[in-house]
Amino acid sequence: MTATSTTTGGARTDGARIESTRIDGTRTDGTRTDGTIAVNPVLRVAPASPAVAAAYFGASLAFHADVSDVAAALAADGDPGFVVLDSRSTESWDQGHVPGAIHLPTALIPEQAEQLLDKAVPVVTYCWGPGCNGATRAALALAELGFQVKEMLGGFEYWAREGFEFETWEGHERRAADPLTAPVGADDCGC
Repeated sequence: MTATSTTTGGARTDGARIESTRIDGTRTDGTRTDGTIAVNPVLRVAPASPAVAAAYFGASLAFHADVSDVAAALAADGDPGFVVLDSRSTESWDQGHVPGAIHLPTALIPEQAEQLLDKAVPVVTYCWGPGCNGATRAALALAELGFQVKEMLGGFEYWAREGFEFETWEGHERRAADPLTAPVGADDCGC
């Protein structure tokens, strides 16, 4: 026996299940009052098959590098096997940049990249942060010239927010790690 209610439901002493109808016309069992299945915004577009998802996420890792992974590779002894390229303006570079990075604004890549970079060495590009696609445009320009390239996710913003040292025109700086972007007191986020 199923009782239907237009309230938020409640307990019944006879053990019958109460189905509630929400204002949007869906019942708590996931069906609409018109008999169709309700789909939430997350599942409005179905997830990809596991094989398609594996191919996509594998490809994503070929194109992107995480800020903390870049920092760990640069901090390790020896050659990290890549160079870091800051594609922002000179004013932005002076305000702060990853130590050891090469400064090459995106607009200058076509005319200067081959003089500054070795095509045998992968390049990791960055710009301001996740709200900026400058690193993506720089990576595209480099790839079109024949360079192996990855984009550093999070850009300079997350480099600084995760508490890594950076250089400015005045010298070296480091800010405390933002607890919303990096674990406080730990060397690694564990992901």
